[in-house]
Amino acid sequence: MTQLPETTTCKLGLVIDLDTCVGCHACVISCKGWNTENYGAPLSDQDPYGAAPSGTFLNRVHSYEVQPETGPAQLIHFPKSCLHCEDAPCVTVCPTGASYKRTEDGIVLVNETDCIGCGLCAWACPYGARELDAAEGVMKKCTLCVDRIYNENLPEEDREPACVRTCPAGARHFGDLGDPESAVSQLVADRGGMDLMPEQGTKPVNKYLPPRPKDGWQGEVDVLAPWLAPVAEEPRGFLGWLDRTLEKL
Repeated sequence: MTQLPETTTCKLGLVIDLDTCVGCHACVISCKGWNTENYGAPLSDQDPYGAAPSGTFLNRVHSYEVQPETGPAQLIHFPKSCLHCEDAPCVTVCPTGASYKRTEDGIVLVNETDCIGCGLCAWACPYGARELDAAEGVMKKCTLCVDRIYNENLPEEDREPACVRTCPAGARHFGDLGDPESAVSQLVADRGGMDLMPEQGTKPVNKYLPPRPKDGWQGEVDVLAPWLAPVAEEPRGFLGWLDRTLEKL
């Protein structure tokens, strides 16, 4: 079994703003594209244009309708990928040592040459963040685009995960969550960032920012009301002249 490092130099991870995410799936597409064309073996698809398409994705977006105590229901978009947990059960359960956590940045990766596709890591992960690539026969997961963030051949602004670089709403943030002075740590502190399923004891590095309360809600709103409002009692100008003229007919 693989051992987890006692400490890591830093804790690279994502902060996802559930109040800002619009569920456009741009992060899903960019993740699929980058990881298919670059790191490791391609993320395969099976029968993509058939009756039962399936494929391997490292990032997915789930949407839920939430009914608050007051006001209308809200649609919440929930992106999910590997959370690069400090106490990652997917690592300690791996029988070949293929799954491991890096000491230099805390990223959890899979050495695909050692992976036998047994699926134990998928069973151990409480977040469903691992997928078996049916074509390759190995487990796949988010790498935080490790081949981008350290790539000096890329412009500095591109040295971040593809999902973060692509998000049009700015709902995804990347940085060192082990540094309390980092921008992502400050964002978590200011907005009350939360762990996903903290009761599992995995200590996920990635954090979620909760949706902000919708202030000023006054009950049901008729969106057509402005267009159906009554006109002035005494029309003026051309409309006033036309109204008086029609009354004489």
